Amino acid sequence: MLTERATKEARSGTTAAVRFDRVTKRYGDHTVLDGLDLTVGRSERVTLIGPSGSGKTTILRLLMTLERVTEGVIEVGGAPFSHMPGRDGGARGTDRTVPAAGLVPASERYLAERRRGIGMVFQHFNLFPHMSVLRNVMEAPVHVLKEDRDEAAERARELLGLVGLADKVDARPTRLSGGQQQRVAIARALAMRPEILLLDEVTSALDPELVAEVLDVLRDVARDTDITLLCVTHEMGFARDVSDRILMFDQGRIVESGRPAQLLDEPGHERTRAFLRAVR
Repeated sequence: MLTERATKEARSGTTAAVRFDRVTKRYGDHTVLDGLDLTVGRSERVTLIGPSGSGKTTILRLLMTLERVTEGVIEVGGAPFSHMPGRDGGARGTDRTVPAAGLVPASERYLAERRRGIGMVFQHFNLFPHMSVLRNVMEAPVHVLKEDRDEAAERARELLGLVGLADKVDARPTRLSGGQQQRVAIARALAMRPEILLLDEVTSALDPELVAEVLDVLRDVARDTDITLLCVTHEMGFARDVSDRILMFDQGRIVESGRPAQLLDEPGHERTRAFLRAVR
């Protein structure tokens, strides 16, 4: 079984930001993730590449609790995430979805609390059209994090300045370009003060001329913050610029892993070479 361990974690001995321990995800008879072992260190930037259907986005959906694992355990910040301590000791029996270490599948309440430190930017912007840009960014901190409304508004203005939209705070999303809307979505994710930020093909719904402005913002986030980034993208130039590691996925497994220069310029696996030829 292939096991990925973050270089930063190995050097420093710090707790991993994310760990997948033999995680399998099935839909009926179809296996999307197949016994995945993956560790992402704190503040590490990891990019997932590979063909559609290879399991990349499923990893993000599991971390956003939009899906449940079939087998295995996910940990976040060194604590169980997909599972929680069981009142009865979590006897495993013959059910492989229940780990042996006293854990049971997580309740919705447990998941809601644990996922607060995880933010996600989706392919589509999912902004509230009836709210101003400012309210789109500040509403979740007010209602979920219970922040003071004035303080949340001040931080939202700062973040909109960070993404180059300080002059759009009163605009409605429908008055913005696609690139501007995606930058609002990035500000909204950052407003929740995430320790981990998930990026799912954030430029795939944009016109080509708008891609660069969004990627520039994300490059700034990668350069200027210590947020752990887990990114799914087909933008190989972006992956090269921001990643500590790139993982090549195929059929629910990691087929190759390496630093950007190594994996993109001198891939060792034929499946990686074929994929890179197709996307360049």
